[in-house]
Amino acid sequence: MADAWRVLLVGYGYAGATIHAPLIQSVPGMALAAVVSRQPDKVQAEWPGVPVYPDMATALARCDAPIVVVATPNETHAALALQALSAGRHVVVDKPLALDMAQTEMLLQAARSQRRVLTVFQNRRWDADWLAVQRVLAEGRLGCVVRVEGRMERYRPQVRARWREGAGPGAGLWYDLAPHLLDQALLQWGWPRRLRVQRARLRPGAVADDWFVAVLDYDGLCVALHACMSSARPAPRWVIHGTLGSYVAHEWDPQETQLRAGVRPGAAGWGWLACPGELWLSPDGVTAPSVPQPVPGCAGDYRMFYAQLRDALAGRGDVPVSEAQIRQTMRALAMGCQDDASM
Repeated sequence: MADAWRVLLVGYGYAGATIHAPLIQSVPGMALAAVVSRQPDKVQAEWPGVPVYPDMATALARCDAPIVVVATPNETHAALALQALSAGRHVVVDKPLALDMAQTEMLLQAARSQRRVLTVFQNRRWDADWLAVQRVLAEGRLGCVVRVEGRMERYRPQVRARWREGAGPGAGLWYDLAPHLLDQALLQWGWPRRLRVQRARLRPGAVADDWFVAVLDYDGLCVALHACMSSARPAPRWVIHGTLGSYVAHEWDPQETQLRAGVRPGAAGWGWLACPGELWLSPDGVTAPSVPQPVPGCAGDYRMFYAQLRDALAGRGDVPVSEAQIRQTMRALAMGCQDDASM
């Protein structure tokens, strides 16, 4: 596609290979131009003909792709993003943008100075379960919402030998899943009047946090965000309580599972959540409901992130995640890393 926005993908680990590469190639007007990886054989086997470079400097010198996507370990995000911005490229960074607010402000300033787009890959804005939540809230059938519980729980009882579960900077469940949950909550309800965070290492041998709860307090509303690696029977993905009833969603968005299985984005059944949840509505605003009402199915679509980026670069809309949204989520993430994570 001669007129496509060409993308240099930096990193071909789990995020780069499983998520970013297939999404980029599936969006009309976007194309995977080159990859930075130490696994050239793997890249060539999966994307024949796509050039592979051993490091960022070589790639920037030989590939003129205007967009750089950074999908590397968290502690490398700031340095690689700055390198790409300094070379005059637009930059997408897989969440989180950086490790702290100092790195965040440095990158935002660099993007402004270079007059280039800097945004963060917040794909879970297009989760089917989250889209269903937003639809339920917009309909107002729950009345005044007073409590929200969002969970991302898995059963991985053994600590694995990978950087996400190691002891290095940017490792742990807080850096891994909190950016998703915080982004969704802050996007929907704004900045809270108080944020409280607890993190812990629960699995034998854990060297990084593998459990957390973040509680966002608003006037008349409490939002609790949970993540855990030791849940053999995960709790519902979303539970929302209002003055007229409750909404319960058990299923996760299927897109990451589909990508791991080799399903190409846009294939039949892509992102489809057959049973996004159920409504428990009071018949009169006083009596507790006894029978749930099913909520119609819906589909998520992570391709929308790159489609929106494509349009923004062409002057046809806003970037997927704005500077203000980046700063807000990073501020909350940084607060959760403090010994006393209350404000």
